[in-house]
Amino acid sequence: MESPNQAQCPQWQRDLQQCLRDPAALAALRPGLSAADLEAVLRRFPASLTPHYASLIDPTDPADPIAAQCLPDPRELDAHPWLAEDPLAEETHQPVPGLIHRYPDRALLLVTTRCAVYCRHCTRKRLAGRPSLGTALEHLPAALDYLRQHPAIQEVLVSGGDPLLLPDEVLANLLRQLDSLPTLRWLRLATRVPVVLPSRLTPALCDLLASLGRPLYLNTQFNHPRELAPAALEGLVRLRRAGVILANQAVLLRGVNDSLPVLKDLMNGLLAAGVRPYYLFQADLVQGTEHLRSDPALGLTLMDRLSEELGGMALPRFAVDLQGARGKLTLWPHGKVELTATEAIIEAPDGRVFRYPRPR
Repeated sequence: MESPNQAQCPQWQRDLQQCLRDPAALAALRPGLSAADLEAVLRRFPASLTPHYASLIDPTDPADPIAAQCLPDPRELDAHPWLAEDPLAEETHQPVPGLIHRYPDRALLLVTTRCAVYCRHCTRKRLAGRPSLGTALEHLPAALDYLRQHPAIQEVLVSGGDPLLLPDEVLANLLRQLDSLPTLRWLRLATRVPVVLPSRLTPALCDLLASLGRPLYLNTQFNHPRELAPAALEGLVRLRRAGVILANQAVLLRGVNDSLPVLKDLMNGLLAAGVRPYYLFQADLVQGTEHLRSDPALGLTLMDRLSEELGGMALPRFAVDLQGARGKLTLWPHGKVELTATEAIIEAPDGRVFRYPRPR
């Protein structure tokens, strides 16, 4: 029976209180997995699983694609010399704690280390669930001062952890202070809440997001078509009605979505839900993720097929975020262009060559 305090909480907070974190409860969701298998992993990398996301798992399937993304795996403790704790060198590009400035015209604010579900392929596994680490929220005046002093920054991406786990009043204060900066032209949120905790997308939250003066872009991460569940779709409708511009940044994951039928269903499903497929990322070189990394050669092959079978609006960019803060690079599966003084010589995917005259 619920206590009076629990009954007064919003549903999304009650869902967070009911997250699965116990090794035995987590192990029960995958055949052949035991609590003992998970205890060592959980000492290094936390796990949390919302009731909604747990409901998407088939506990009889040892290769379930939802379970692969959220259940701890003993292989996370395997060491590989080509992987790093911080492959994108975020720690070395923080002029203020929690504020990352890698690109001249945009900055990243890490406002929390908490997530509703801790993805096993997370770029920031080093930070996930560690509340003792400083975030931009704790140093917000300094972060705002830095942004004022660098007017070339015209976009701020608010991320974490998951920023939508902040209470409404805290999130409102943060977003309105950013919204007041005259040099920013738009704001962006990075969140997996629509996927794993759709109950968080309340009318009050949507009203808050709709109240901002600048365009607000929300990038989420659906990796498998099964994640486009009814509750998630309803949440996306509420966001769209609030004027939020939605895009998706999927990650290519071994055994999860590294097949043509799955990716095709995912991209078409996203577009039908009003979410623009933006990126398909090659997984970052993060310690504890090797078992989920797919071969970029397979990614190129899949993109080649997707470009033939999807409309342009449903086709994401296939990209890799290069190590050492070198930035994102789009990987093209086909097509070569050679420029001469008078024409562009274009090689099509089937090998045929076309000559396109340049303007004289």
